[in-house]
Amino acid sequence: QVQLVESGGGLVQPGGSLRLSCTASRSIFSFAAMGWSRQAPGKERELVASFTGGGSRNYADFVKGRFSISRDSSKNTMYLQMNSLEPEDTAVYYCHAGVSLLRPREYWGQGTQVTVSS
Repeated sequence: QVQLVESGGGLVQPGGSLRLSCTASRSIFSFAAMGWSRQAPGKERELVASFTGGGSRNYADFVKGRFSISRDSSKNTMYLQMNSLEPEDTAVYYCHAGVSLLRPREYWGQGTQVTVSS
């Protein structure tokens, strides 16, 4: 059973920064894909950033240049550094992972709330 636990959410002012963490219950090398998605109230869940085959990074257009995804295999942890936050970034952020590229989002964390407001 794979467990993913997010942390690092909170309340931040517009223009501020937060770093989210996602710690896995097993080696992150065992995952073919890992990433972050978010869901704002009344909206569908959307992909924010991800690692795919070979460790390539992919970003949604709305976060390019502001967010950065990284990982530390020694800690079995993936990060999402979020800079220049905007009120529109307010959402529950989820990390996810998959052992196969056929099911890249097989496992999900419980989510962490990010609120951007003055």
